[in-house]
Amino acid sequence: MITLKRFLAGLVMMLFMLTDIPLGAVVRCHINRYGHRVCVKTRSKKKQVAIVGGSALGGAAVGALAGGGKGAGIGAIVGGVGGAIYNQHTKKKVYRDQ
Repeated sequence: MITLKRFLAGLVMMLFMLTDIPLGAVVRCHINRYGHRVCVKTRSKKKQVAIVGGSALGGAAVGALAGGGKGAGIGAIVGGVGGAIYNQHTKKKVYRDQ
């Protein structure tokens, strides 16, 4: 017998599979003035939103444990700002292709 929890988990998984947007990163390459091939790999918008949203959710959870409702709001703001800073710092990777 399938429990309600298992049924809902399966339903959510099916929805994610049907509405999934490709998560692949965009890679752009060019030849620099020294003749080396330089590639820039950027994170997709969906992954960026997931990082910031996950950080805000984690901050809200910690804030709720520490200070109740008001702490959850403050934790969500702090977590979201921290996630946004992390995302801006790490979303673009530049490497030399061999």
